[in-house]
Amino acid sequence: MILWAVLLLSHCRLGPSGAAAESTGLERIGTCGTRCSQGLHCKVRPDYLFPPQCLAATDALNTSSVFHNISLSTVMRCEGRQKCSLHLRMETVLQLAEPIRGLSICTATAGMMVNCQIFSFTRSSRERMSGSQVEVEHDCTTVSPNQRVQVMVKTVPSYCDITWSGTYDAPDCSSGDLRRHVPECITGRLSYDVNPEKRELSVSVSEMLDDHNYHLRLCYKDFICSGAGPNALIKKEEPVKSATLPYSQPLPCLCIEGWSAVMDAPRVQLCPFKDRLEELWFGVAFDPLEETLSWELVCPVPTGVALCQKRGDGVCVDLPQAFRNVTSGKVAFTEVDPHPQLCMKEKNRAVSLNLTGELCNSCVQVRRLGMKYAATVVHCVELCNQSSPPRSVVVRQTSRDMTWVIVPVGVCLSGIIMATLVLHVLLTVYQRRKQKEHGNEKQTDPALDCVVPALQAHPHGGILVPDSPQCGNAEKANLISQ
Repeated sequence: MILWAVLLLSHCRLGPSGAAAESTGLERIGTCGTRCSQGLHCKVRPDYLFPPQCLAATDALNTSSVFHNISLSTVMRCEGRQKCSLHLRMETVLQLAEPIRGLSICTATAGMMVNCQIFSFTRSSRERMSGSQVEVEHDCTTVSPNQRVQVMVKTVPSYCDITWSGTYDAPDCSSGDLRRHVPECITGRLSYDVNPEKRELSVSVSEMLDDHNYHLRLCYKDFICSGAGPNALIKKEEPVKSATLPYSQPLPCLCIEGWSAVMDAPRVQLCPFKDRLEELWFGVAFDPLEETLSWELVCPVPTGVALCQKRGDGVCVDLPQAFRNVTSGKVAFTEVDPHPQLCMKEKNRAVSLNLTGELCNSCVQVRRLGMKYAATVVHCVELCNQSSPPRSVVVRQTSRDMTWVIVPVGVCLSGIIMATLVLHVLLTVYQRRKQKEHGNEKQTDPALDCVVPALQAHPHGGILVPDSPQCGNAEKANLISQ
């Protein structure tokens, strides 16, 4: 019981601290600096603008065991709730030797100059701790979110064979800790209400950057989000951070975009109608003079469209050679017959159709000539017999022809059947040959070599060969005529 009580108390004590550590995210520091092992005095100064060439390592140095356990991590230094910066922390364990007077740490990022600093050890402290392992920690290198940093660590003086280099990627803005406290990651949180009667979006903003105005707009999302109306500005002095944005059509690529009024501010996007794909059909138009049926996609949706003829049972049958792949822009069909049964349909998803399985009448199909795409009108002579109701057949219609699947499968099955027959014939021949060889072995047995001990005279003037007890087959001897 005492042991269970101790474990329970330990869990209760460690639980809140673990949750707090997880909720805080990155480690916080009050001030940046350089820290060395106790007894080792460090001094920081900039590295040489033109560093000298490296030296050959002496016998007193073991080039493979100078640096140990070099680690890179990110810490956060904050001056306010939304005024935090990221710092790169470098920790290393150094095997201190007499020729080593310090360390040189260089960092390089894309588009920036190399930044190097020297951490020199005082003579008295390095003589006192020579031959022992010492720790050096530095966290004054500022980094940006999602920035790649190259780090190089060398000794002072620099020896050619004693160098460590590595690459480190700083955390990006997907972390909630960074989105709340680092200005480069603060985008604001958007929420909206839709008024379909007035075609308006009421947008509210929370967790925006303090002491800065905020921009809102509607845009069509593509490779970039192009504007779909004027911007709305939310002043930092306004107690209610909201705005109303009118829209003309609830397209799936119509998005709300918001960002703080600062240089190179990150942006957040929210698309309230992303599932309204049926709205894209409003881009279909027909030009009676040009006899052209066109569809202009405002939103980049990869799909396929085809012309089809709608039948009386609601099924739309594809017209030959009337399929187009569409990703963006405009697709057009020329020389189109403006018939009410001629339709355009999307073919990016499979659909289930109920079709009649038996046709009991003869019909005449009529199609207008001189047109590249025209509807086929069906005229039936007689009505179906109502006593035998048509049987319903469910057909899965896809944009691909099933022939390309059935034909290879049939060829493969035929090959398997032929191979099976050939193997069966070969096995039969082999078995018969084995049986024949076994029969020949029986005929050539030594017991079959018979010896006739005596010849007996036959009263009719012939010679009778009697039955020999030495014959293995026990057959009667033949009468040999003189």
